[in-house]
Amino acid sequence: MTDHRDLLAGLRAAVRGEVDFGTTARALTTMDASNYRRVPLGVVAPRDADDVAAALSVCRTHGVPVVPRGGGTSIAGQATGTGVVLDFTRHMNRLLSLDPRARTAVVQPGLVLDRLQEAAAPHGLRFGPDPSTHGRCTLGGMIGNNSCGSHSVAWGTTADSVRELSVVTPRGERLRPGRGWAGAPAGLRELVDGELARLRTGFPDLPRRISGYALDALLPEKGADVARSLCGSEGTLGVLTEAVVELVRAPRARALAVLAYADESGAAEAAAGLLPFGPLTVEGMAADLVPSSVDLPRGGAWLFVETGGDTDEEARARADAIVRAADVVDSLVVTDPARQRALWRVREDASGTATRMPDGTEAWPGWEDCAVPPARLGAYLRDFRGLLAAHGLRGAPYGHFGDGCIHVRIDFDLLTGPGVARFRSFSEELADLVVAHGGSLSGEHGDGQARAELLPRMYGARTVALFERVKALWDPDDLLNPGMLVRPAPLDANLRFAVLPREPVDVAFGYPADAGDFSAAVRRCVGVAKCRTESASGPAVMCPSFRATGEERHSTRGRARLLHEMLAGEVVTDGWRSTEVRDALDLCLSCKGCRSDCPVEVDMATYKAEFLHHHYEGRRRPAAHYAMGWLPVWLGWVARTRTAAVANGLASVGLLARAAKRLGGIARERGIPRVAGETFTRWWRGRRASPGDGALVVLWPDTFTEHLSPSVGRAAVRVLEAAGLRVALPPTLRPGGRVGDARSRSALSLLTARRARVCCGLTYVSTGQLDRARTVLTRTLDLLEPVLATDAPLVVLEPSCAAALRTDAPELLHDDPRAARLAARVLTFAETLERYAPDWTPPPVNRPVTGQTHCHQHAVLGEEPDRRLRAAAGLTGDLAGGCCGLAGNFGFEKGHYEVSAACAEEQLLPAVREAPESSVVLADGFSCRTQLDQLAGVRGRHLAEVLAEALEE
Repeated sequence: MTDHRDLLAGLRAAVRGEVDFGTTARALTTMDASNYRRVPLGVVAPRDADDVAAALSVCRTHGVPVVPRGGGTSIAGQATGTGVVLDFTRHMNRLLSLDPRARTAVVQPGLVLDRLQEAAAPHGLRFGPDPSTHGRCTLGGMIGNNSCGSHSVAWGTTADSVRELSVVTPRGERLRPGRGWAGAPAGLRELVDGELARLRTGFPDLPRRISGYALDALLPEKGADVARSLCGSEGTLGVLTEAVVELVRAPRARALAVLAYADESGAAEAAAGLLPFGPLTVEGMAADLVPSSVDLPRGGAWLFVETGGDTDEEARARADAIVRAADVVDSLVVTDPARQRALWRVREDASGTATRMPDGTEAWPGWEDCAVPPARLGAYLRDFRGLLAAHGLRGAPYGHFGDGCIHVRIDFDLLTGPGVARFRSFSEELADLVVAHGGSLSGEHGDGQARAELLPRMYGARTVALFERVKALWDPDDLLNPGMLVRPAPLDANLRFAVLPREPVDVAFGYPADAGDFSAAVRRCVGVAKCRTESASGPAVMCPSFRATGEERHSTRGRARLLHEMLAGEVVTDGWRSTEVRDALDLCLSCKGCRSDCPVEVDMATYKAEFLHHHYEGRRRPAAHYAMGWLPVWLGWVARTRTAAVANGLASVGLLARAAKRLGGIARERGIPRVAGETFTRWWRGRRASPGDGALVVLWPDTFTEHLSPSVGRAAVRVLEAAGLRVALPPTLRPGGRVGDARSRSALSLLTARRARVCCGLTYVSTGQLDRARTVLTRTLDLLEPVLATDAPLVVLEPSCAAALRTDAPELLHDDPRAARLAARVLTFAETLERYAPDWTPPPVNRPVTGQTHCHQHAVLGEEPDRRLRAAAGLTGDLAGGCCGLAGNFGFEKGHYEVSAACAEEQLLPAVREAPESSVVLADGFSCRTQLDQLAGVRGRHLAEVLAEALEE
């Protein structure tokens, strides 16, 4: 039995990079994007090749296996291990050089593909292979798995783009594998010379043959390319420390032909016939993976065929030629780059969206990327569908139709014994089916644990024995990634679901999309790691804390992994009391970006609230939870005692402000927002009513509008009434209140009812005070009984409050049907005008806009009505994506200021600085306006304020 303390001490003495055997580091690396889970002893982040050699030496001395790991997006289990994980993303993540003339680049294994593409683009170059995980997968992982991507019909696999590698062998030898036997270990050439006939006849001739070792690359007629033979070896032969890769000339212009077919088989059978036209991609997917909101040509399945050229006209002409040659139901040619990107996102997100069947049933990888000769794809898919039906399984195939490579997630039951047994029997029969069609068990993601056990069915026992002999030459101690490719672990062992509790966990939220099962909610994260992208593209929000810190534990995936391990109880052993989970969730902004941007809609904001609820149950909470979680109460007291001026005066005294912030757990860098001298509802009671003759709408007086920015409420009333709507406020008496009674009281009602205010409970939810949130929301529902008895909508001006009412309220009060009725009534300001005053024309503003879409608006509410309202008012331009970083209480809490400011600097503040002086700075959320004011000295305004001002003018 290895003494892990000696191993840890040895690694720390030998390695200059970080060595972490702590709970968090281990929990974060138990899984990749596969069905498998293996618990490592610890994680080493090497700084260079010397560190790699040192780590290997120490681990070999202690008999501990080593697993190289990049982005952790592998789908077959090969990025997991029971020994020491080498994390190359921390330090060995640089582009060392780029030679535009030679079209080569020298990269380290932890370099994310998109960083290489960004560096190559100014030279008109790119790296050919581009997996859908290009924003987070690493070059080392791509080489280890021989990744491909959608452009492989034009530029091949990663192996086709590798010129030379730098490798450290398990026994510390430094080799530089390349062509002509360069960098071969002793004995490899002699082994190959004795097996030439087998190497020439035993490997299927496929564009996407990834399974097994690529030993045929060592044939003399193929240049005896040792580097190519290492591609796809899944970290089992040597540890990559550097690579020389080839770049390709990127087309100056592109067009995307979307070809519609009646069904999947029609698209599959057509794909091979398009290859003579020289397309850049021939990607296929069927209707069961396409959101209904996506505007595609009519049909049941589609091919995405991209063409290139030196000019837009040339690219378009090639796309048109393909359309003319294809026998299609319908077609569309897209030349606008933005629309092309939107369509490609549908395809790239399929690896996540495919994890849910249309009825919400879970689906899993395992047979993610089989490949057959492209000409046989249609027949193979028909047989594949038949095999699924025979086993009572469902899946939605999609993928690289031009290369005959199919991705699919299947609704395996991996939680019960019979379900796992069906998984095995189906896998064995599908392996035979793929081989019968002349295919490869893996066409892109490698064999790992998912398929290596079945390699004898594809290659035969003697060729698999040859793989074992090659492994023994490179790694005689079986140190690197044991259990993968050769002498593999069974395909139904180490399943990551086996450790989760079988009975539902007692939780506060209803988790309606997961049948009330918190474990199922956590299982949503399949590890594709879209949350690990280093920059937010377009309007995307997820995951601001990862982009600010670069740490896995502060990504949505990292937090989901820690929650998974918390439920498992093996690595994280103290359940809801876990400090590791608490610390990882501490920097979650609850922006809800993952709810929309994650392909499987992981909702970390809800999981965080759930965890905090249990973690602090019966215990004292952080001061900020009381100071900001109970903000509606404190501000209500100020309003009732009419002491706003006193509160503002005290907050302006430096010594008192510092003491208040220290007492309330507020960051010292933050200013305390000023409380309005007159609340919104007090202004409402004193105003002269405008009767109007349009529809009745009920304006929600949220805490921020009521106490901190009543100008927004006043402006909204001005605009809504100008649009002909009748505006009322919610009742403030229960029982017996009536719509709009913020203005009047009857003597009888005052004697029989209690005074109260509606509240969405947001501040309590975000701090995990869910019992209090339920109480507040129940009181709100009681107050709103008269409103719910009418057809009037609830107009909510603060996006975070609207999102809380639409999602948090019905999910927290899942046992109260009134909550769902309330959620259905909630409208944003723009939605209200569009739906209830469709003929109203807003006043012309005719100015450019800048600012940022509120993260909750992006994630929950949608922004299209706002876009249309802005356009109608002559407000031109788009708002930035991302998150402002203040995010309600988050940016005010002690210890969060730096991350909060970093989030603002990502998109919001640069957008405002770079905007023309005439721009209107839009910020519908109070947090966004506060962040702009405190970090940039800029006044942001709600859209209602802008329109109201234009009405006055």
